[in-house]
Amino acid sequence: MENTSENKKNKSAETTTKHICLGILAHVDAGKTTLSEALLYSSGSLRKIGRVDHGDAFLDTDSLERKRGITIFSKQARFVLGKKEVTLLDTPGHVDFSSEMERTLQVMDYAILVINGADGVQSHTLTLWKLLGHYGIPVFLFVNKMDQPATDKNKRMDELKKRLDDRCVDFGAEKENEALFCEELAMCSEELMEEYLQTEAISAGHIAEAVRSRKVFPCYFGSALKMEGIEEFLAGMDRFSVCREYGSAFGARVYKISRDSQGRRLTHMKITGGSLRVKDLLTGGNGEWEDKVDQIRLYSGSQFKTADQAGPGTICAVTGLEKTFAGEGLGKESKILTPVLEPVLNYQVLLPEDCDAHSMLTKLRQLEEEEPQLRIVWNERLGEIHALLMGEVAAEILKSRISERFGIEVEFGSGSIVYKETIEEPVEGVGHFEPLRHYAEVHLLLQPGERGSGLVLSADCSEDLLDRNWQRLILTHLEEKTHIGVLTGSEVTDMKITLIAGKGHLKHTEGGDFRQATYRALRQGLKKAKSILLEPLYDFRLEVPQEMVGRAMADIQRMDGSFLPPQTEGDTAVLTGTAPAASMAQYQNEVVMYTKGRGSLSCAFKGYGPCHNQQEVIEARGYDSEKDTENPTGSVFCTHGAGFNVSWDQVEEHMHVDSGWRPQKKEPQVSPEPHFSSHRSSGHGDDKELEEIFTRTYGESKRQNARFQRPLDPAEKMPDFLKRQQEYNQEEPREKYLLVDGYNMIFAWDELKELAKVNLDSAREQLIEILSNYQGYKGDTLIVVFDAYKVEGGKGSVEKHGDLYVIYTKEAETADQYIERAVNKIGRTHDVTVATSDNMVQMIIWGEGAMRISARGLKEDIEAVNQAIRSNYLDRSGERHRPLEKLEDKIKKKNEV
Repeated sequence: MENTSENKKNKSAETTTKHICLGILAHVDAGKTTLSEALLYSSGSLRKIGRVDHGDAFLDTDSLERKRGITIFSKQARFVLGKKEVTLLDTPGHVDFSSEMERTLQVMDYAILVINGADGVQSHTLTLWKLLGHYGIPVFLFVNKMDQPATDKNKRMDELKKRLDDRCVDFGAEKENEALFCEELAMCSEELMEEYLQTEAISAGHIAEAVRSRKVFPCYFGSALKMEGIEEFLAGMDRFSVCREYGSAFGARVYKISRDSQGRRLTHMKITGGSLRVKDLLTGGNGEWEDKVDQIRLYSGSQFKTADQAGPGTICAVTGLEKTFAGEGLGKESKILTPVLEPVLNYQVLLPEDCDAHSMLTKLRQLEEEEPQLRIVWNERLGEIHALLMGEVAAEILKSRISERFGIEVEFGSGSIVYKETIEEPVEGVGHFEPLRHYAEVHLLLQPGERGSGLVLSADCSEDLLDRNWQRLILTHLEEKTHIGVLTGSEVTDMKITLIAGKGHLKHTEGGDFRQATYRALRQGLKKAKSILLEPLYDFRLEVPQEMVGRAMADIQRMDGSFLPPQTEGDTAVLTGTAPAASMAQYQNEVVMYTKGRGSLSCAFKGYGPCHNQQEVIEARGYDSEKDTENPTGSVFCTHGAGFNVSWDQVEEHMHVDSGWRPQKKEPQVSPEPHFSSHRSSGHGDDKELEEIFTRTYGESKRQNARFQRPLDPAEKMPDFLKRQQEYNQEEPREKYLLVDGYNMIFAWDELKELAKVNLDSAREQLIEILSNYQGYKGDTLIVVFDAYKVEGGKGSVEKHGDLYVIYTKEAETADQYIERAVNKIGRTHDVTVATSDNMVQMIIWGEGAMRISARGLKEDIEAVNQAIRSNYLDRSGERHRPLEKLEDKIKKKNEV
């Protein structure tokens, strides 16, 4: 119930109380809302704890939230912590509502990151951690659900240090061992280390400052449901948090727009300087609007109290402002903050037959300003409304919101990927608009920007050439519209647009003329530029049983992804990397199927990058920039009193102004060193690199294939291997090669697999030792290949252990890929055997005329060789050689260490 009276007693106190805005974030189902209830109850703000599963949580005020049991909209509650007035912002945990969560980060002083003690750090947790770092917000961590079976505090603490930051410190350890606690704190910063060395202690004030500056991340453990660890957590936040100091000049940051039950528009903001009073006039939009503050509300849950003024640090909701938007700054906060996270799926809104599209568009625009994760796009050419969202759950919620708010039942088409466009090289765009009694010409310099930079606007134009007011108007026109590219009609991004020249007419120029000239200049520049298509990328973490890591790496390569070398966690292999969102969309189901439920995939939005199948997407979209009458690429000129159209490629021949800009001449570029991509290819560059690696490994190739030969200068001395080839006799036995997929063997042999659980390096060394003994007895050329073992960005390497060659492939290149190339290169002129249990690789091996041996078959052959060695040779001590049998002892020793 909304309280519109009562309130005048606390108004003077609002400007003097110290305020802290505390946000609470988590992966879905970590217990975030339950923790919020516990904090409010323990601080005395609630008389009874509500529960999500009971539908009576204090902060889940929306009917959809109570129905689904998840937080959809950010809400606030107020409580007192010591001498501080705290506003707690509860944010959505589901990844589909990440944009709603991100808006609140712009106004947080501190954040509580909730970790599920049973599941640990999850995919969305990492996204939240990166966002908190991006916005520079100090963090308290609460590891929840520690009452559940099999939760391990030490294990979780190690995980926090490894996957989040090694400056995560267990603050519960202070009572257990203060000296050890101080030692760990001292390792987090030089200031703390210096104090500890001088006094053998660290003051609470210095710890609080280290927390505020993100040099220490306090960690607490407990169970919100059972109220375990809550008092300690509140005490710790009170002790180690510091209130911000604000200036006297007024400033405010808008983070949310909503409407109350009466339909009144609410602007939620944080006062970042000075104070805000009822009846104050606020200006925004670069001076384009001015509105009066009618009411200041201080919300806690669904209830609020009114105030005459709000002091610095206060979170409040204001009525009377009709043109504000989330991310906008008021007063001294002039900068507009754009979100990092973006919707990646495009859904067509399917309307009932009796519903007018334009009327519905107006209604959806109202929802758009309230819900940051929603973007509404009107396709004029097709007469369609599209909604850009984060995922299917967001689409379901939007459908319910439309029905609840407007009484209209809509449906959504299947989601498609949201692509974007940018350019690769600088280009000048020229736009001219001169029908009868109108005149404007605009010159824009388009330059590629950094990924994620969006559109950056600036002016570098003399006021003698173009009046400052016209220049401002041109920049406003560039800012007011979402501009589309010429490849697929997708939004243009990551580009700097600079106004470098223009011209108006004293009598005939109107503001709308520069709008037309500006839009045409941008489109003409895009037509001239080398445009590229961008697609959304995911950071992924893929966990599969160790014996399936080869399949997983092959899948990621097939999806045009990249990954770091696999890590071992018990029986599980972990792959982390980046892949296109379009490729990863349905892969979760595939992982569950081929691992029989033992594998898992988690993805988080990374940003945009070059599209892996650009031409395919362009052809599927079928966009024709010349037929898009809403976004013309040409210009309009005038002659003999009549306007005429000029196509984009002829505009420069008719333009009236020369900006003086010229493209720089390209310097001759030296071709970079070839490298392996994640794609399978038989291109010449890759074959040449393979040739070079083979040469480093065991001399020049013996394969008679013109692709790998170069003509010899007669003056050159003929290499020995060519002389041997001239004398080649088909009756002589051919040289034998054995190529071994290293990790395939490790995860297929029980002894090595057990050792890998303890230490993967040791397992790799043991395999090399076993194969060295085997090669010494057999005498063949033996090459063992390991997937992308070296550090990220590594170029691959070749090492020699006795007569055994060990190859570490380049980053993101699998042993399978290397072996396929090797077999293709030497398989028809040499006796080549490949040791692998990968069915896909076996098919390719047979096609190249090589032989294969399974992991089990190689192991049996090695055991037979060892038996032969035991029968004929003894070392000096008389002990028989038992490389495989000794593994059990090594594993025991490793475990003891």
